[in-house]
Amino acid sequence: MTRGKVLLIGLAVLLIGGLGQVGFQAAGFQGFSAGIAAQTLLVLIVVIWTGSYLFRVVTGQMTYMEQRRRYRGVYDEIAADDIQARFDALPEEEQQALLRRIGVGGDEAPSTSAVNDSISADP
Repeated sequence: MTRGKVLLIGLAVLLIGGLGQVGFQAAGFQGFSAGIAAQTLLVLIVVIWTGSYLFRVVTGQMTYMEQRRRYRGVYDEIAADDIQARFDALPEEEQQALLRRIGVGGDEAPSTSAVNDSISADP
């Protein structure tokens, strides 16, 4: 999270607290009661928000982690398709030579997983 977002969240919490006090005064709370009710509601919101954040951290469902997993899955799929397309575009002799070079039997029909696993294993 950037500093700008943290500042915006802090400003939003401050505004929610002020609006809460005005709302409670409009609802009939008098004097300090409106401020205490607004503060209680704001603390409750922050505690629930923090609890949900901690729950996502513990269960590994944080937004960044999920984004990274999805990105990696899509990237691996695109890379595998690209490698397979490039392999299929090679002449038969070069395919066989490449398969022998990476240790896959040249007589076997090349499979996507065999080619991709062998290529990803090379540094």
